[in-house]
Amino acid sequence: MTSDLSAVLDGWPVDRAAVAVIGPSGVLTAAGDDGTFRWASVTKVVTALAVLDVVADGLLSLDTPAGPEGATLRHLLSHASGVAMDSDDVLAAPGTRRIYSNRGIEIAADLAAEAAALSVKELLAQRVLEPLGMTSTLEGSAAHGMSGTIADLAALAAELLTPRQTLPGVVVGASTCAFPGLPGVLPGYGRQTTNDWGLGCEIKDGKSPHWTAPANSPATFGHFGQSGSFLWVDPDVQLACVSLASKGFGPWAVDSWPPLSSTVLRQFG
Repeated sequence: MTSDLSAVLDGWPVDRAAVAVIGPSGVLTAAGDDGTFRWASVTKVVTALAVLDVVADGLLSLDTPAGPEGATLRHLLSHASGVAMDSDDVLAAPGTRRIYSNRGIEIAADLAAEAAALSVKELLAQRVLEPLGMTSTLEGSAAHGMSGTIADLAALAAELLTPRQTLPGVVVGASTCAFPGLPGVLPGYGRQTTNDWGLGCEIKDGKSPHWTAPANSPATFGHFGQSGSFLWVDPDVQLACVSLASKGFGPWAVDSWPPLSSTVLRQFG
């Protein structure tokens, strides 16, 4: 299968790329460049797990007021607070629309870091990166500032697929829809009548077109980033797939990612 993955990556219009496939026992196969890449918004998955771990410790509640008036930590993590993409502007009442927001994730991270008496960088390191043996680093925003290798991204996906170091409830929270049925825009794919999101992870549900494969189950959850990165976990087939690239998200990714995921599901599903 490594040769199959390498052949797929060779067809991508990028200078560097990497991919790994993960099962319950760990990495099943990997191919491509083992260097460091920007993760962009896949960072949000790490941040959400760290915040949810602080909640699990009882230092915060998902119902703690945060962000715009009437919003809570739960709203922020699921892009349902109404706060704008990159500012504190409020574009909708909390719980009425799914408005993708870097700023909302940053507010949630700041709140959790304060509750844990740590910096945001320390919070992510102590709560997620170090327990999972990851060497990735955060520079800048907790919404999109992570860089790391495909091995690190695979370690994150493995934990989401089969929790060992984090509490299972943390992963359940990240991957279970909050405020079901909200409409909104899925970045890069347009308006969705139902734009489901967990507390940190996007949930595929019935979205089409989508960045995963048509054969990925509705329960598939994960995230992609504008740097050309993605992570998905399909609990129905007990598989996860991660990829990194040196070229930012665009038409090439829209065309290339679903066939890669289809190959993974066909070979391992």
